[in-house]
Amino acid sequence: MPKSSGTPSFIPPQLSQLVKAPPEGDAWAHELKYDGYRIHARLTGREARLLTRTGLDWTDRYQATAKALSGIKTRGAYLDGELCAVRPDGTTSFAELQAATDSRCTHHLVYFAFDLLFLNGRDMRAAPLLDRKGRLEALLKGAPQSIQYSGHHIGDGKRILDAACGAKAEGIISKRVDAPYVPGNRGLWRKSKCVNREEDAGRKSA
Repeated sequence: MPKSSGTPSFIPPQLSQLVKAPPEGDAWAHELKYDGYRIHARLTGREARLLTRTGLDWTDRYQATAKALSGIKTRGAYLDGELCAVRPDGTTSFAELQAATDSRCTHHLVYFAFDLLFLNGRDMRAAPLLDRKGRLEALLKGAPQSIQYSGHHIGDGKRILDAACGAKAEGIISKRVDAPYVPGNRGLWRKSKCVNREEDAGRKSA
């Protein structure tokens, strides 16, 4: 993990490839697919900035989330995750997220962090996924309830997808456990949905 001069102002996100079925085998880690806004969190000292998938600064829209992130003890970090509205049954709702944003009532939203790209001046992107996630989980210990670490399961892709669909989740994201973080779509992340439908245009507008 090379030393860097500082946390980048923005990193283009790694994207996922839509597939009909999740890959099998222990080379893949499977995470829940959340129905929210893809958000990068840039932490510097006691300040957190929230960035969209194209680099727009949405910190002012979600001040409660930014405040919660700013309390994480680190000299600097860059997280990838999803900002969501969570229903009582634990599922996420994009419609409720939009409604909360429009009404400026966003204190109840939850940020699910699933990747760590920089930590304390070190570039983590070349490290294997499981190494990055291990450091991310340790970083988030003791974080507020509105900041959650996104766990994963190794192997058994079909079983994990079936369980996710049974829990009324949107689907799963399958990621190569040994792969680096690479902006764009390289097939290292694969998306399997419970219901085939078009992505909401609002999710891609930023």
